[in-house]
Amino acid sequence: MKHIAAVGGYFIMLYDVFRKRTRWSIMKDLILREIDDLIFGSIGIVTFISFFVGGVVAVQTALNIDNPFIPKYLIGFATRQSIVLEFAPTFTAIILAGKIGSFITSSIGTMRVTEQIDALDIMGVNSANYLILPKIVGLMICMPMLVTLSVFCGLAGGCIVALFTDMITISDFLYGIQYAFVPYYFTYSIIKSFFFGFIIASISAFYGYYAYGGALDVGKASTNAVVNSSVFVLGINVLLTKLLLA
Repeated sequence: MKHIAAVGGYFIMLYDVFRKRTRWSIMKDLILREIDDLIFGSIGIVTFISFFVGGVVAVQTALNIDNPFIPKYLIGFATRQSIVLEFAPTFTAIILAGKIGSFITSSIGTMRVTEQIDALDIMGVNSANYLILPKIVGLMICMPMLVTLSVFCGLAGGCIVALFTDMITISDFLYGIQYAFVPYYFTYSIIKSFFFGFIIASISAFYGYYAYGGALDVGKASTNAVVNSSVFVLGINVLLTKLLLA
């Protein structure tokens, strides 16, 4: 019953988010502020992790292709496929579920336990729309940008491996990146990123919006938000892969 009540509360919250909308002149500033608070601080960690993941994928692929009859450019091909199809969208989403998700939950949860949300409701402001919608829209706008950055940094990491090791030449690696490229695969990653952004922002906001008690309860809510956001990202990832690539 507890889980059923949580699912019901989540959809009730989403209904409130899109009901009685805040004026666009105010919402626009809120969205821009959320993009600044949530996204720009995540560029560094996404860049760092993607760069080294790309390098590791290239090294692991090269170490496992030791047959002289297998062309070396397949290292670049496998690295590109791994990064574009899975590592960039999924790793970025998991990173943001931990970093941004916990921040969303703790910030909204703190407002709840300090009765700031109750004050907004008393003033006639739709607190769900005012606090949650800018975070959802901001994250959905910027997730594709971060995924694109992750793809670029991952492939750059693979190029560094090709440049500074003798596992593969840089020309073979670059040829492998371009070999049999299907533009839809990148579109597929971007589509997934929109869904991941919505899931992370909405689930994290849900746990913060319904947090009650004190600072310890807000901390527990943040932990639950990160765990459940990550689980749902992975579950939706399987479903979208089946629907978009089947």
